[in-house]
Amino acid sequence: MSDLLSRLTAVLEARKTAAPDSSYVASLHHKGLNKILEKVGEESVETIIAAKDCATTGQTNEIISETADLWFHTLVMLSHLNLSAEDVLRELDRRFDLSGLIEKANRPNN
Repeated sequence: MSDLLSRLTAVLEARKTAAPDSSYVASLHHKGLNKILEKVGEESVETIIAAKDCATTGQTNEIISETADLWFHTLVMLSHLNLSAEDVLRELDRRFDLSGLIEKANRPNN
């Protein structure tokens, strides 16, 4: 799985400097952070709707597809901010054996 994330990260990084008309990701990077965040928000809503539909119908195709879209656009966002999936994975690893309640209580501004 992390090999896929590594390959995807490399592609996203390469597309940051590509011509906007050469790929969808390049066009998002060219349009800037606000457009990327708009897509993350849009995909978040679509994922929520798909999850509710899945709970009702038992059909999983849409929730899987929408979650993939959400993850993808989130990775574009991270790339645009000079971050990567690896940064997120490190944070998840740090939290792995830590109680969620304790971790949340230890966050600043809680």
